[in-house]
Amino acid sequence: MGSDLTATSSDLIERFARIPSANIGDGMDRLGLMDAGISPIWTGAALVGPAFTCWTRSGDNLWIHHAVDAASAGDVIVVNGSGDLTRALIGELIAARAKAKGIAGFVIDGAVRDAEGMRDYGMPVFARALTPAGPYKNGPGRLGVTIAVGGVAVSPGDIIVGDADGVAVVPKADAESIAEAAEVVQRQEATRRHELERQLDRPA
Repeated sequence: MGSDLTATSSDLIERFARIPSANIGDGMDRLGLMDAGISPIWTGAALVGPAFTCWTRSGDNLWIHHAVDAASAGDVIVVNGSGDLTRALIGELIAARAKAKGIAGFVIDGAVRDAEGMRDYGMPVFARALTPAGPYKNGPGRLGVTIAVGGVAVSPGDIIVGDADGVAVVPKADAESIAEAAEVVQRQEATRRHELERQLDRPA
């Protein structure tokens, strides 16, 4: 199934991998950024890739298992878990399965567990919270539909960029123009930063 990578070139993904989420947000007129509750669960976690969407019942991860089976290498599995914090929707075992398959990471509007294990596997995960409480596996759920995550609509194939600052959602149809705008912002900031650093190095 996957996220239809034919519509999202690897070159475009690589371009976004070099741009901080903040610059991407500025390139989208400060839109398309998930709320601050969606954050990396281990220091240094970062991801980029096309969204493979999953909508699951609160506290239930049956359809996340289906998503791991159906997603393609390089995909970011993005989950609407209704923001529920009472049950962890994934842990290190699902992370290990996803890592073996080449999944680029997870963004989950809900809770997860086993942060240290997921860090050890090198699986980037962004979520609302950590809890040791495990999930149910009853369903229902949906795959490959437009969902709401962190206050942003996410459609299959949208480019997801996550870093220390949070998560940006780039609409697939506008990805090229947004990349260009974000790269302009990134260059402008680099120029200003260089000038400030030069001033700071001046002798008193």
